[in-house]
Amino acid sequence: MQDKVTFEYAIIRLVPRVEREEFFNIGVILFSKRKKFLSVKYNINEAKLAAFSCDLQLEDLNNYLKSWDLICKGDKSSGKIGTFELADRFRWLAASRSTVIQSSKTHSGLTNNPQKELEAIFRQYVLCDN
Repeated sequence: MQDKVTFEYAIIRLVPRVEREEFFNIGVILFSKRKKFLSVKYNINEAKLAAFSCDLQLEDLNNYLKSWDLICKGDKSSGKIGTFELADRFRWLAASRSTVIQSSKTHSGLTNNPQKELEAIFRQYVLCDN
């Protein structure tokens, strides 16, 4: 247990019509301060997207999520937010918002491998019903 560190994560949700409050999970963002780890993994199920909305374009949504990936990596092309400290970038990405792409409340846990944890959470909460 000594090699385990805390991590936080949020589930990324797609809310095609915010006023209806219907959503489906499309990704996970995971942060571990001690491991200096911040990463996002996402996948938008096209069949679900079509069932929920005919107005949203998959390419537009993927481009938006690619910017989240750049922010996680601290890439200069991600703008001002990409220059923030790791924890601040996570807090910005996991902040409550009322847009088409939203984050759940944050959850925490212990791990010795944040990447492995990200993959497991992604499989459980995003791919579970694909």
